[in-house]
Amino acid sequence: MPLNDLDDLLLDERAGVLTVTLNRPERRNALSATLINSLQQLATYARQNHGTLRAVVLRGAGGVFCAGGDIKDFRSVSQNGVSDARQIAAHNRTYGTLLSALDRLPQVVIAAVEGAAMGGGVGLASIADITLATADARFSLTETTLGLPPAQISPFVVARVGAHQARRLMLTAARFDAATAAALGLVDEVLADSIALDRAIERVLAQVLRCAPGANAMTKNLVHAAATTPLDELLDTAAAQFAAAMLGAEARDGVSAFISKGHPSWVPQDGAR
Repeated sequence: MPLNDLDDLLLDERAGVLTVTLNRPERRNALSATLINSLQQLATYARQNHGTLRAVVLRGAGGVFCAGGDIKDFRSVSQNGVSDARQIAAHNRTYGTLLSALDRLPQVVIAAVEGAAMGGGVGLASIADITLATADARFSLTETTLGLPPAQISPFVVARVGAHQARRLMLTAARFDAATAAALGLVDEVLADSIALDRAIERVLAQVLRCAPGANAMTKNLVHAAATTPLDELLDTAAAQFAAAMLGAEARDGVSAFISKGHPSWVPQDGAR
């Protein structure tokens, strides 16, 4: 399937940056099975094109980031009399698979939150390397108000804000604003409005594009490994990756450009974005 044919997504790829807009504004960009499948295909595309694609920006159409899981999907399960727990679990697990795939992309992932990030939308905000939000954005982990646990997003939210804060937010379904999200570490920068958000995205992308894509991918791998790898093993792995990078084309280019006071080849020319 061509990338532009993915259902419920608007895609714009230019100068090494892929902007992905969730496009179900009539449902506040709720996560249907179709949308999750499209995002999974998008994640596969990004991984397969890591040589040229350097950043992924996640946004929502209609001034809303993501309202979480589509309640119509939940209701159809009960109305259709689905009673097979394995079938329900398999369907639920697809979102965790997607979040893990996005979380481990070699590219830098930026989430731009406007309006609201609820339930599974908080999961998307949590896996981003950089999360920006407008001041009027609102957040909530709403699953428990439906009689459900926040099953697939839990590990990613805990990793982002810590176990205690995750428990508090999940067990109360409290709504909180962008400033509070920033204090919790869920959001990295709060912007006054959508215009300021667009400018911030361009500013952050300019910073990202100054960094070598291979070095960024290695760095993300090391950060992920730090959560599960014993220290000595992690340091040995880091040393081996550093050596491989030092002998690679990126480091030769980067060091040479630094000495000559020029720019390495991966930095866009002025006006490229």
